[in-house]
Amino acid sequence: MRVEVDRDRCEGNAVCVGIAPDLFELDDEDYVIVTKDPIPADQEDLAEQAIAECPRAALTRKD
Repeated sequence: MRVEVDRDRCEGNAVCVGIAPDLFELDDEDYVIVTKDPIPADQEDLAEQAIAECPRAALTRKD
């Protein structure tokens, strides 16, 4: 699986970073970037949780 970030929706709240710091981080402009592409199978549950809990729905699962 892959995760895509909609930079128009992302506010840099970093909820995803708090849930899965091995998968997400903030760049210099406080936008979330995905650090692993594709997401390792053993971390897909964390990625799904980050997608579900993003306050701006800025993360999308891509298969």
